[in-house]
Amino acid sequence: MQESPIGMFDSGIGGITIYKEVHQLLPNENIIYLADSKNAPYGEKSKKEIIDFSIKNTELLLNKGCKLIVVACNTASTNAVATLREKYDVPFIRVQPAIKPAALQSKTKVIGILATEGTLKSDLLWETSQKFAQGVTVVNQVGDGLVALIESGKIYSDKMTALLKKYTFPMLEKNMDQLVLGCTHYPLLRSQIQKLVGKHINILDSGEAIARQTKVILTQENLLNNSQDKSIQKFYSNKNLEILQYFINQINPSFKAEKLDF
Repeated sequence: MQESPIGMFDSGIGGITIYKEVHQLLPNENIIYLADSKNAPYGEKSKKEIIDFSIKNTELLLNKGCKLIVVACNTASTNAVATLREKYDVPFIRVQPAIKPAALQSKTKVIGILATEGTLKSDLLWETSQKFAQGVTVVNQVGDGLVALIESGKIYSDKMTALLKKYTFPMLEKNMDQLVLGCTHYPLLRSQIQKLVGKHINILDSGEAIARQTKVILTQENLLNNSQDKSIQKFYSNKNLEILQYFINQINPSFKAEKLDF
């Protein structure tokens, strides 16, 4: 089982931000990444649809022999992981918005969360805010349209800039000093967001924390891959490969995305 792959899925290419951190921390691990771009964004789907997509993705990864699954999607993590853990025996790592570090680091006691509607409406997000953001004002903002623009390759478009201004400027007016990116797609926009909000705003995402948690669970379960063989990295998408490949190239140009109907 130690040489079996880690499975990872997202509602498209956003989870590549999680993949990058996991691969960097655990270079020996074989990883299979699924981009369910055909059904993106999950954040606009019903809870039942999100759970159904998550089950479909999980079963595909399990059929490929995965020893652990990283749910590299905030919406799927907040809406489906409890069901997945009940249904399957493998360990699941979920993505959780970085509310705790944001609340701890905030000087103004105002933090912003930019996320999909599905994530912001979830019980898990509410519980996390209640647990870690006591005494802090949390400004939630739905990032309508951001995932669709990313998935269609319009990351640097005028429309993207307009939406980012529309979503972040009202949070700045409320004296936010910490901005939590509550969707794994959004770190792909980090440089643009930072330029708009200014260097004095701290932007947080969950990538490094997820990578560390993955290592902890693999170690606890005696599943770390100690093989010295070159690791195998596989990427599958059920839609256009070009955007996924563009971001894969920024990690390692020798890695190639493949089309898979799922």
